Amino acid sequence: MASNTFDLIIVGAGPGGYVAAIRAAQLGQKVAVVERAHLGGICLNWGCIPTKALLRSAEVYHLMQRADEFGLSAGKPDFDLAAIVKRSRKVSAQLAAGVGHLLKKNKVTVIMGEASLPARGKVLVKTDKGSEELSAGHIILATGARARELPGLEADGNLVWTYKHALNPPRMPKKLLVIGSGAIGIEFASFFNALGAEVTVVEVMDRVLPVEDAEISALAKKAFVKQGMKILEKSMVKSLDRGKGKVTAHIESAGNMAKHDFDTVISAVGIVGNVEGLGLEALGVKIDRTHVVTDEYCRTGVDGLYAIGDIAGPPWLAHKASHEGVMVAEMIAGQKVHPVKPESIAGCTYCQPQVASVGYSEAAAIEAGFEVRGGRFPFMGNGKAIALGEPEGLVKTVFDAKTGELLGAHMIGAEVTELIQGYVVGRALETTEAELMHTVFPHPTLSEMMHESVLDAYGRVIHM
Repeated sequence: MASNTFDLIIVGAGPGGYVAAIRAAQLGQKVAVVERAHLGGICLNWGCIPTKALLRSAEVYHLMQRADEFGLSAGKPDFDLAAIVKRSRKVSAQLAAGVGHLLKKNKVTVIMGEASLPARGKVLVKTDKGSEELSAGHIILATGARARELPGLEADGNLVWTYKHALNPPRMPKKLLVIGSGAIGIEFASFFNALGAEVTVVEVMDRVLPVEDAEISALAKKAFVKQGMKILEKSMVKSLDRGKGKVTAHIESAGNMAKHDFDTVISAVGIVGNVEGLGLEALGVKIDRTHVVTDEYCRTGVDGLYAIGDIAGPPWLAHKASHEGVMVAEMIAGQKVHPVKPESIAGCTYCQPQVASVGYSEAAAIEAGFEVRGGRFPFMGNGKAIALGEPEGLVKTVFDAKTGELLGAHMIGAEVTELIQGYVVGRALETTEAELMHTVFPHPTLSEMMHESVLDAYGRVIHM
């Protein structure tokens, strides 16, 4: 096989692309990855990982301010934003280097450059040294997505930021406007609020975290307001007037227009797929609202061409991209695979308090035609939560009343982003309420609330 000919070429080295490359290499394929910016993609360099590092600093700072509750004394807490950001960047750099090591270890050819697809089975890469054409029987598009920018609300890196600017902020905001209350918006609102910024969140939908269960959204809003955030639901930022060190936002709420002044704005109004400049239209690839249209096996309809992760549409989650990458790599190698089902993928938001969910909400399950049984258990009834000083939160479960199938689970509170995986495994194993009720959960743990929520759905709750 010629040096520029491969079994598989992957365009993009984010959590979808690099994982697909490693799995394909494990299966004996000759693999190349083309990446234009960073190994590890947005997630590792400018998304999931650095935001969690920032939020960890905010969490520790928040706990420091509560020291006396725990019988501790540590003087007056303070923070150094530059040092917080430096730690976050160091965490990202460490993991990006790790991705490079893993690709090298698995003998994956890495080419840094800008890719396009001039013909079926061909990838043209523009590098610092010129251009080279690669060939492969199979190509995976894993080019990800970027922040959506609305007319008049475009980021400038000074007064108006995207998530990228917020990860490496030029200053600490005093009065911050966050446009959009999805995971990205709320995580940054939570971070800067914890450090003392006066935060206003504007959400066009009727509730914050609109993809979550309505009761969980309501509890989240209550917690955010208690922390000092101002939440404007069913509201829209119509325009921004930029001045010297100041932005005046024209915000429409309930038909009324009002002006509000801020020193910083973060726009978090969704993402758009990176589909431009690849030559996809000429190949006959269907694109719908900036995302490549695929079937459940990530096939684009063009022979040998696949799309995974954010470019292939929602849910826009790194773990979905990784599993799609593995599925496609195994399918190319001739293995029997199962499609990645969106309803079995957990969503996690690392605000304070954390929010996590998988599957149907009660309302969605009823809308889908299920007869449901729902269970609930509050953090206040759990010994470990009280001992941790984290008594605010809720675990909800949704079951099919006819079969006992676990349809969904929804949580808010301390460490729920870790707890949710128990229900994810349960759904993967097609667990019913009987197995969950017969499972012995260790004590004292937060996970006991998962058990109690199941018991509550069937009138058997113990500690409530």
